[in-house]
Amino acid sequence: MLLAVLAPTGFSLGAADSVSAAHVVEVPVLSAVTFNNKGAFQVMVMSWDRQAAPDPAEVKWGNNRVRVRGTALGAMGTAFVYAAEQSSSLHPTGTITIYAASYAPTSSDGPSAGAAMAIGFLAVLRGDPILRGVALTGTLQPEGRIGPVGAIPDKVRAAAREGYRTILIPQGQFNGPLSDPKWNLNGLAMELGLTIKEVATIHEAYELMTGRRL
Repeated sequence: MLLAVLAPTGFSLGAADSVSAAHVVEVPVLSAVTFNNKGAFQVMVMSWDRQAAPDPAEVKWGNNRVRVRGTALGAMGTAFVYAAEQSSSLHPTGTITIYAASYAPTSSDGPSAGAAMAIGFLAVLRGDPILRGVALTGTLQPEGRIGPVGAIPDKVRAAAREGYRTILIPQGQFNGPLSDPKWNLNGLAMELGLTIKEVATIHEAYELMTGRRL
């Protein structure tokens, strides 16, 4: 599957063939579905071969199990470029291949996974693990800010079903000015026995998801 995104600064996205990974991370991706309020849980597996070519690094999509299109495709390209620019001192080369796993073929059409994908790209380029049990939803905004998203209760339920105990959401969406008055995230957190924490930036979310600072 070709990821037809033209990324600036020379970084590109293309179609996958084979990969020999030197480092692999698993990125939890939360989304909403139209027919219920339970949300959906996916895992994006990112593997980087650390080869000398291509130079600069590129991203390839490894399967069609989860279709990425529209604004989600643009969000993936933006996340990759952000991570590569943040890691420019490492001069990343080679290929990062992404495989997505879900219980059923799923479509993700929104940008709400942008922040999580940026965390994944940063982790794979830096060789850091992503901790089990922490999930993030949020858009990727300029300068690494994390922007608001919809359907947070649905996404929290999806994460809880998979055993995630800490859910990171954009700053201001718990009880703040960006929260939906129909949501009761405090009550939902107590009901499901988990923690919902606000984060404002990729740097803040990265430390919580990897245990390491950028």
